[in-house]
Amino acid sequence: MTAQTQTTRTITASRTAPGNAADRAIKRRRVLDILDASGRDALLLTSNTALTWYLDGSRVHISLAGDPIAALLVDRTGDHLVTFNNEAGRIAAEELPADVSLHTVPWHGPLHATAAGLAPDGNPLLEGDVTAELRAARQQLLPAEAARYAALSADAAAAMTDVLGEATPDTTEFELVSRLAARVVAAGAESLVLLCNGAGRSDFRHPLATHSPIGRRAMAVVCARRDGLVANVTRWVAFDAGSPAELDAEARIAAVEADIFRATVPGVRLNEVFTEIQQAYERHGFGPEQWTLHHQGGPAGYAGRDPRVTSAVTDTIVLNQPFTWNPSGPGVKIEDTVLLTDSGLNILTMDERWPTTEVDGRRRPLTLRP
Repeated sequence: MTAQTQTTRTITASRTAPGNAADRAIKRRRVLDILDASGRDALLLTSNTALTWYLDGSRVHISLAGDPIAALLVDRTGDHLVTFNNEAGRIAAEELPADVSLHTVPWHGPLHATAAGLAPDGNPLLEGDVTAELRAARQQLLPAEAARYAALSADAAAAMTDVLGEATPDTTEFELVSRLAARVVAAGAESLVLLCNGAGRSDFRHPLATHSPIGRRAMAVVCARRDGLVANVTRWVAFDAGSPAELDAEARIAAVEADIFRATVPGVRLNEVFTEIQQAYERHGFGPEQWTLHHQGGPAGYAGRDPRVTSAVTDTIVLNQPFTWNPSGPGVKIEDTVLLTDSGLNILTMDERWPTTEVDGRRRPLTLRP
């Protein structure tokens, strides 16, 4: 099926594409470098992570659970976005960078095949062929991206402070996450993950909300996406002083995180950090198997984790790369989104109103006790 090119933009935009030409030129050069190294002339981008990164924040989804409603062919002549005819108006008005050509197919048409057919030989390189190379291309945030990420992270942290600060033991888990969702959406973002466990469910590492009251103690998790970037943050609220065992575990999990932060430096491989994570759990009294009970996080940015770190991930850490580490133990977890800068790790998801303590020279969150 031949794509139809749409050249007019007749709808008045209430939003403009968040990216800028200078950043997009750098990203295009990074992709052309991938083509040069592979000896190919075109690359087809189809995942939300790759599309939002390359388009510098454009929204290419409708359902958060669905596939993107666009595909992008990058070749040596330019960038060619293909979308369905019923999506083209919004894409053209609000999401399309000025130097990207727009093509349409019927809403029931073959999106990926049509985009691939725009390649000079009809057989472009696919994302899956260069997964590691694309991941490396988006590791290092450009200044405008870093600024957008910092703003999103601040909004997510502020939402946590406002919502948990108003919670009571009678607030249900669903009520709490619904209030967080409202704050995230009001900030122009999407809630990709919302978790909450009250006092009776603190053993669950990924607690989907229930109608149960949170009781004397609760954890909340938000993963919020805006302009393609995903900010992740976990916070705790309690309505008593906490038991000695809880307070001790909170201090020890913060010490595990501090060890991970110290290992997050340019030039280190991610599997080396993973080894440090495993040792840190044992070093701080959680035992040698604790790391097996939950993923430990990793690089962040245009995916919640890009990728989750394991012993098999050998990517090398670079400056201006974002991370979200999330060490956890029985009834405890700590998680913030950070950016590795030339002056060290900058904690992005911090709200100055949230109570903190100093851990290894950084302000780290305590449990909020309203």
